Amino acid sequence: MDGLNGKRVLITAGAAGIGRVMAESFQAQGARVAVCDVDSDACTAMSVANPDILTRVVDVTDQGQVDVFFDEALELLGGLDIAAANAGIGGPAAAVEDLTLEDWKQTLAVNLDGAFLVARRAAPVLKAQKSGLLLLTSSTSGLFGHPFRSPYAAAKWGIIGLMKTWAMELGPHNIRVNALCPGAVEGPRMDRVVANEAKARGVSEDEVRQIYVKGVSMKTWVSAQDVANMALFLASDMGAKVSGQAMAVDGHTETNGD
Repeated sequence: MDGLNGKRVLITAGAAGIGRVMAESFQAQGARVAVCDVDSDACTAMSVANPDILTRVVDVTDQGQVDVFFDEALELLGGLDIAAANAGIGGPAAAVEDLTLEDWKQTLAVNLDGAFLVARRAAPVLKAQKSGLLLLTSSTSGLFGHPFRSPYAAAKWGIIGLMKTWAMELGPHNIRVNALCPGAVEGPRMDRVVANEAKARGVSEDEVRQIYVKGVSMKTWVSAQDVANMALFLASDMGAKVSGQAMAVDGHTETNGD
């Protein structure tokens, strides 16, 4: 895609899943990429497979760790054009009365605090050069309710609010802010989500998978590459005037739940 060659890209939770596919896709387009992830094993695998991508172990809820990563990435990349706050956790699957405050806080911390800590470091850099893209990862759960997933839905709705607010705040500086809203993405992460949700609902995992597919017009799950393709479009010259948008990549979710 035009406009990606030589771009400087930073991605959190970039050593596995959607983040890794995004990182590798940007690199394939000629971008220089730095990623962090809380999973040290995933970081090791990422480094071995992609030695040209800076990879560091970082907990995005820890401001000090995020700052150190930003400092190193900015020095190595020589600046920043695209910052993708992709880190997030699904949190527990349970009825509201069975949730703990600790689970609630942890889910919001990773999803929302992580996005905030990326934005607060990226914004001054992008403002100084009067260009750039801040890309946040939300979910279709940030557009609909999601039974038995209260902390996750709250966090992902919060991401949409941050995206809309930062698009207004940073737009006058020629900085675009958008949110990716994946649907059910094939892979180990969703396998764990399905297992937890099946337990919370008291049904089989196959039944939960059928619920997800039933609520999608195209009757399908999506791949990490589908989501990465949207990120590439938004970062390319073709997405130059797209800002303040929640971009669903989901086969059109009709309902999230029963």
